Amino acid sequence: MTLLQAPPNRLLLACSAALVAAGFLSACAAPGNGLQREAATQLQARVLEVTQASSQNNPESALQALAGLEADLSAAQAKGQVSEERRRSITTVATAVRADLNDILAAQKAAAAKAAEDARNAASQGTQAPSPTAEAPASQPAPAPAPAAPADQGNTSSNSGNANKNNNDKGKGKN
Repeated sequence: MTLLQAPPNRLLLACSAALVAAGFLSACAAPGNGLQREAATQLQARVLEVTQASSQNNPESALQALAGLEADLSAAQAKGQVSEERRRSITTVATAVRADLNDILAAQKAAAAKAAEDARNAASQGTQAPSPTAEAPASQPAPAPAPAAPADQGNTSSNSGNANKNNNDKGKGKN
């Protein structure tokens, strides 16, 4: 996932979670709103789960929490704790949130697939291209060192004498 995609996805998740929370909070605001207090408390706890998973950028977990919310909503309606009108308004918001979460999940999976494909391409290019060390010419073996002169031959004094002789004419102009 690129850096440019991450903030809009996070923003979309946060907005979706806020819509769900706003929908439930408005459902519980006034008496006679088609939602009994016990059901409202239980559903608000589920909304909190969806919101937390969304804020942690975990759409899979948010979808699971949303499924739990919808199951609790159906159970509450079956018990007569939620009116049909209130259930429809909550379901509408939950459906919109589900669509957003599915879009985000698909985008994350596509980004992961692209990253894996890029990694495979990079790996295959790395094995096909010859390495720089393979292109370098083979090094020549080092020449054998010159044999050392024996120390007791006394050549050191004659060599230094020759060296002095050669240095004597240096610096003198030959005119």
